[in-house]
Amino acid sequence: MKRVVVTGLGLVSPLANGVHNSWERLISGQSGIAKLEGFDTDDLAVQIGGQVPTKIDDSIDEHSVFFNPNAYIEKREQKMMDKFCHFAMGAAHQAIQDSGWQAKTEYEQERTGVLIGSGIGGLETIYDTSVKMHERGPKRVSPYFIVSILSNMPSGHVAIKYGFKGPNHSCVSACATSTHAIGDAARIIMMGEADVMVTGGAEAALNRLGLAGFSACKALAHSYNDNPERASRPWDKHREGFVMGEGSGVLVLEEYEHAKKRGAKIYAEFVGYGMSGDAFHYTAPPEDGNGAHRAMKNALKFAKLKPESVDYINAHGTSTPLGDRAEVNAAKATFGDHAYKLTMSSTKSATGHLLGGAGGIEAVFSILSMLHGIIPPTLNLDNPDDGFDLNFAALKAQEKKIDIAMSNSFGFGGTNASLIFKKV
Repeated sequence: MKRVVVTGLGLVSPLANGVHNSWERLISGQSGIAKLEGFDTDDLAVQIGGQVPTKIDDSIDEHSVFFNPNAYIEKREQKMMDKFCHFAMGAAHQAIQDSGWQAKTEYEQERTGVLIGSGIGGLETIYDTSVKMHERGPKRVSPYFIVSILSNMPSGHVAIKYGFKGPNHSCVSACATSTHAIGDAARIIMMGEADVMVTGGAEAALNRLGLAGFSACKALAHSYNDNPERASRPWDKHREGFVMGEGSGVLVLEEYEHAKKRGAKIYAEFVGYGMSGDAFHYTAPPEDGNGAHRAMKNALKFAKLKPESVDYINAHGTSTPLGDRAEVNAAKATFGDHAYKLTMSSTKSATGHLLGGAGGIEAVFSILSMLHGIIPPTLNLDNPDDGFDLNFAALKAQEKKIDIAMSNSFGFGGTNASLIFKKV
């Protein structure tokens, strides 16, 4: 099969807009989790989250720490899209610009595809439209309602904007969505069906309905409304659930010889992809983490790597009591004694959990960790829970030479996915 490399990165995260801005805040131990703004939370049990810092004006500054949809999307087109699509368009634009790739000929357009996923899609538009219809009647429903909520629309809009006529696809697998999207996009290139794929995920479910729903199923941290930066605390004894985040992470994947021929900057090589199903419970993983273990094991098999070759794991690490324990047990089952030599950290401690968008930004963070030799910290890990005795880069970033990095994502329904990237 053909080799696949990463030639472009884009981020719209709760930490900041842009790859450099997000990374600098991440490794310095800053948090993107705060009291929610822009809608009423007074009657909600959870009033915090990882919102993308946004400033909407007429300036076109793609390098600002604030996300401005006007910098990436024509105003008249924004009303056709839910916020999750705005985020995806921003991250995709950054990644494509970063890659330097332009599909100029018909052949190049047909060999360039898009695969961007979302776990929920346009939940904010669904909620707002439902309220509007209830209060003002069906004639007030926007003609753009349906096309704005579909999870595959980021792929469609990116393809339309840039003229990419290759494989146009999406996937929905809860919190594993982005990781599956990246792995599936890489396979498309490996099989020779495309030379370039723009891939990742996006989510924007931080609204009254999303918060109420996840709160009702007891998935969220609920005791930190007055201290939001402390709420996401993977592996800590006082963790009680995840913190919702929003945003998008997008990568440009490229066939190695294609990238080499055009002199592209290469960040890393994609070498492994593993999947599995728990077949256990619709929200809870098995305590032994068997499904997560098999996903990691399958990724290593795909990459033809031994467990001891992995230096860093960007963990799913959501800060849920069951999930964190399952992932630690899975890591120990997968890596044996080497689990105590590698480093595993959770960037969700700084960003919150982006649901279907999580794997996208975490793949970017994994690649940046290799590039800079810095492991992002796990914030708020003051008192590791019983049995959590691995190196989680607690509280502070750690310098470490990283040649192989793994990124994990696990989702409701018992869906698991792992990616492996190699330093070049």
